[in-house]
Amino acid sequence: MRSLSGRLLASVSLLLIVFFGLTIAVLDLLFRDLSERSIGELLDAQLIALLAVSETDDHRNPQPAGPLAEARLRQPGSGLYAVIRAQDGTLIWRSPSLLGRETSLGRTFTGSERRIERQRLDDGSEVMTLSAPIDWEVEPGVSRPYVFSVATSVAPYEAQLHRFRQQMFGWFLGLLLLLLGSLALLLRWALQPVRRIEREIREVEGGSRTALTDVQPTELRGLAANMNTLLASERRRVEHYRNTLGNLAHSLKTPLAVIRSTLSSGGAPVHSNVIDQQVGRMDAIVQHQLRRAAAAGGAVVGHAGVDVAPLLNELRAAMSKVYAHKDLMIEVAAPDEARFAGDRGDLFELGGNLLDNACKWCRTRVRIGARREFDAFGRVRLRLSIEDDGSGVAPGDRERIFERGMRADEQVDGQGLGLAMVREIVALYGGELTIGDSALGGAQIEVVLPGR
Repeated sequence: MRSLSGRLLASVSLLLIVFFGLTIAVLDLLFRDLSERSIGELLDAQLIALLAVSETDDHRNPQPAGPLAEARLRQPGSGLYAVIRAQDGTLIWRSPSLLGRETSLGRTFTGSERRIERQRLDDGSEVMTLSAPIDWEVEPGVSRPYVFSVATSVAPYEAQLHRFRQQMFGWFLGLLLLLLGSLALLLRWALQPVRRIEREIREVEGGSRTALTDVQPTELRGLAANMNTLLASERRRVEHYRNTLGNLAHSLKTPLAVIRSTLSSGGAPVHSNVIDQQVGRMDAIVQHQLRRAAAAGGAVVGHAGVDVAPLLNELRAAMSKVYAHKDLMIEVAAPDEARFAGDRGDLFELGGNLLDNACKWCRTRVRIGARREFDAFGRVRLRLSIEDDGSGVAPGDRERIFERGMRADEQVDGQGLGLAMVREIVALYGGELTIGDSALGGAQIEVVLPGR
């Protein structure tokens, strides 16, 4: 069954059927027990009434001396019967209601305690029989044992039990249908957000929507946020590749034009230097654009977490070799649980540019740290912090240094591309980038990225 509402409805239906079945069984047992108790009380009252009107006859046997109080005992086939037997089973007396019937009521009774049991008469009808041993005083000081038995047909009680069962099944069936109908409406209402997400996904596939609605129930908020992150990531990725290819084509146009004009001018030996220069420029452009294209662009959902601590230690080792002449102290503080939800190459490119920038501008000390935190929606975030003890960045330059080709000090070697690439990678992942003052005395750059 593919439908969630169908599964829930089927599961609850099964539980309700089992529960109602057990309830019906218990109620049926209670009603049957109540019926048998009422039959027992009726028979007990009839037995007492029979003993009350019985006297010793001329043969010194107990016999009802007057008319029986219960009219059904006088009516043949009424369903209420009574017999008196001797201890050996000999029939002493039977009620007129047994006229024309052979009966074994009380014939096989043994024991000294009264007993109630079901019996079947010779005509096949079933009765409930109460038999009690009575020591009857036939003369002063002399008593004989007798068995007084009264019985009533169980057919009326069985019919009443059958009607009760029919009514009970009808009630519970109606209640079951009412509950299932109410549950179906409740599920339809409760699963409306799921159907809305399904409809919005189809609209995204059709191009009429760019993202899922932000207002979602708590249970679906994470799903919608991840879907929107993935959709935004894919859009950024496509745009990123489109821009990279466009930039590459535009950048190669001028060197190709120079080479074409140089070759068409006769190919003097001096022109080889021009060609080498333009080829070198083209190679630099290609390498730069390839590095840009290597930024995966925020594929947050589809990536496993990247351990941050080993990557930062790898960067520290590389920078220690590059800046061996400065005798730097590079500190790394990253817990084992700090993980990046994205491409390892992106994090390596971002961390490498930031650490290279810090090592370039510091005096002797650089500190890079990472920690895991949570945003307002409960999503895991990775916060990177890079500090140095250099001269810092003036407030007026803090936004400008992230622009392509811009540098805080033109006297220092560089192309002004590293921090610009950092900002592009952060934007691709929907992160945050801030710059401020460090406790070490220099600049502090903080980056917030998706975490695991």
